[in-house]
Amino acid sequence: MRVKRAAKYGFCSGVRIADLKVKRFAAAGGRGAILGQVVHNERVVQEMENLGVRTVDDIVAVAEPTIVFSAHGVPPSFHDRARDHGLKILDTTCKFVYDIHRESKQALEAGYHLVFIGDPKHREVIGYTNDLDPSTYHIVSKIDEAESIDWLAYEKIKIFYQTTLNAEEFEDVVRVIERRANQVERGDTICYATKENQDAARVLAQDPDVDVIIIIGGRMSANTKHLWEICRESKPAYLIQGADDIEKQWLDGAKVVGLTAGSSTPDYVIDEVENAIAAM
Repeated sequence: MRVKRAAKYGFCSGVRIADLKVKRFAAAGGRGAILGQVVHNERVVQEMENLGVRTVDDIVAVAEPTIVFSAHGVPPSFHDRARDHGLKILDTTCKFVYDIHRESKQALEAGYHLVFIGDPKHREVIGYTNDLDPSTYHIVSKIDEAESIDWLAYEKIKIFYQTTLNAEEFEDVVRVIERRANQVERGDTICYATKENQDAARVLAQDPDVDVIIIIGGRMSANTKHLWEICRESKPAYLIQGADDIEKQWLDGAKVVGLTAGSSTPDYVIDEVENAIAAM
């Protein structure tokens, strides 16, 4: 039995930079707390805890001098709230996320109604919309949601995508809006790392030599779950956090095991999983 990794997988540049920023901060003796998981991976969260940078759910829970804003970004008002609490800020927000914050703000000022394609409960999307008047935006991800809204009520619309999604897979949703609206533009803010990981997972799943696929990532990672959804359409596919989650019967009779990982999965976890599979 051998392991075949996807052509693209694991840490994206935004997550890698966020991880490095916090590690450098801790190594320099910094004391801080992260608002929510710095990235959606339990092993990374535990690693940060071991470095003395814990995770909290609310700004008021931060007793340390510094608050860390995660790679997913936060509502702009959170910066003011943190300063009002006397906190310093270590901002690890991904560049692509900041691009959407900037472009959506400019679009709103130019009179556009905003549409975010994504999950309303995802921290990234909350970061975009929390401070906005609810009448100025919609969040949609399904065709029936798009069909239920009177888009002609808005003179012009601008569409943005949650970065953990592959925009191509929501083309049908966007086309519904475009058919029913006066004027629609799309923001050019796609995270190409997400797209590359998903495209590579699709190629791996369609590889005739691959018998089963293991996808590695955190329980709360949207992009990891989507990799699993892509793979399971073609092959038996299992989503795990690490090597300890592998069940031997999954691999019975397999000659080639495909391996991919979400963009918040550290390299060392991927290596551990491959070594565990090789040892079976």
